Amino acid sequence: MSSLICSVRGCHNNWIKRREQLNQRCYDHNVKRSECCGALYDLHPPPKDEEHLRQWRKALNLKCPPKRAYVCSYHFVDRKPTDEHPYPEKWLGYDVPVKKSRRVLNKLSDSDASMSVSDAVDNCEEDLSHMPQTCDAETQWEDPSVSDHNYTTISQLNLKPPTSEIGTQCVEPAPLYITLLRNDHLCQLYTGLTLDAFHSVAEHLTSSYTNSFQLHTWDQLLMTLMKLRLNLLQGDLAERFCVSQSIVSKVISCWLDIMEEKMRCYIPWLPRETIQATMPQCFREQFPKTTCVIDCSETPLQKPRNLDSRGESYSHYYGQNTIKYLVSIAPCGLIMFISPAFGGRCSDKFITANSGFLEYLRPGDEVMADRGFTITDLLYERKVKLVLPAFTKRGMQLSEEDTTNTRRIANVRVHVERVICRHKNFKVLSQTIPINLTPKIDKILRICAALCNLRSDIISDIEDE
Repeated sequence: MSSLICSVRGCHNNWIKRREQLNQRCYDHNVKRSECCGALYDLHPPPKDEEHLRQWRKALNLKCPPKRAYVCSYHFVDRKPTDEHPYPEKWLGYDVPVKKSRRVLNKLSDSDASMSVSDAVDNCEEDLSHMPQTCDAETQWEDPSVSDHNYTTISQLNLKPPTSEIGTQCVEPAPLYITLLRNDHLCQLYTGLTLDAFHSVAEHLTSSYTNSFQLHTWDQLLMTLMKLRLNLLQGDLAERFCVSQSIVSKVISCWLDIMEEKMRCYIPWLPRETIQATMPQCFREQFPKTTCVIDCSETPLQKPRNLDSRGESYSHYYGQNTIKYLVSIAPCGLIMFISPAFGGRCSDKFITANSGFLEYLRPGDEVMADRGFTITDLLYERKVKLVLPAFTKRGMQLSEEDTTNTRRIANVRVHVERVICRHKNFKVLSQTIPINLTPKIDKILRICAALCNLRSDIISDIEDE
């Protein structure tokens, strides 16, 4: 009997407490309570009849009721089950929702019903005449897909519509690119291109483009370039172009595909004759047979949740998760090849062997690289020469000849670092890349490389040195 306990939620009365109360001394009679007043409560068993047992458990309202749901006297109206109140009703540990009474249906006669139907039809026609056109035809509720862009209307912005000199007819606002790109300085700030280069690229990309958005096609291109150049938030771009964030996301995703497909011609692998003809003086004096200069670069990546992806993208050199890619430039500074994105864990040799770079090399070419590119065996098979800075052997110092050669290589190899720096002037590649942007990162790398090649000051800066 010591295991009996009240089944009501929140009540802790049990048989042990009841037995302790019986052994306590009564203050009125100065004897034990078992001899005079008895215990303060009793534990009442549930009824054996199935219907009454069901009502008993329904009153307790327990998810997992015990087989024998005892209830103490505190929860009964008469301190015990009676004929009038056979089930527990007091302090059951939960609130009983108030039941709403059903509405009484008044039946109308045939004449009253016909009159009410005609009145309802007249009222419905009056409501439909004043209802806006943004409502659904079936439910007459407001269409959320249309109201999503209502904040761009002139009435909600509290602005007066522009009027022409002849009359009060509204004039469509000018595209935003006309307002933002007023000169070369602003165009380079927002897009990384000169004003003439932007117009040329826009005409090339929009020549066969079918516009599926309400924005001007050049404004869509400007929005994508501003995302690449300044890495603005989608909310900021939505505010600037007066659209929703979902439209910004769709526009950028669409234009990344278009730009990557149509701008591949801006990253050409130059013929050997063109490389020799455009070679700067610093290469022509010391390394006249150089075909390309290669190097790897890394960009911070948001830490993935997947443990395998996190391990593959972790870079011990930077101490964080990164993406890594190979860049190959001509001696004149033009980007001739950029590899897909690899995890930061990959080595320079692995990326060179698996990026497709070796397919562009021909016998007799000369590749300049850093000490980390241990690819002599890969280039030897293709009869390509590798130019590397000298290594120290067994802790010994470099000879004067090796030191001089290393300085000459470093003097010209620095230009690939400068090109990578220009490549990372597009903030989307210099700041931490979010995980949701990784499916488009290969296209972003190629687009930014093509935009770098459109800058006319790269070759002039190398020739000045």
